[in-house]
Amino acid sequence: MTEHPIRIAKHSLVIAGHRTSISLEEPFWIELKKLAVDRALPLAALVAEIDSTRGSANLSSAIRVAILEQIRARAQAVEPQ
Repeated sequence: MTEHPIRIAKHSLVIAGHRTSISLEEPFWIELKKLAVDRALPLAALVAEIDSTRGSANLSSAIRVAILEQIRARAQAVEPQ
């Protein structure tokens, strides 16, 4: 198996009226955008929602965890009972 480097890219957003940036690997960025579409939310609104519930966690880390939770929920929904 050939390993590909995972690149982290910085993305700038305006949330809660202030400009912020998040650093995410491309697969997480893609899933974040899909999650926003699935929830019919603008990307900035979804990030603001995650930001408001993250506590003391780093925003980029909180986003990764939110994406992981969404993927787990989807997988659980399709598993046979």
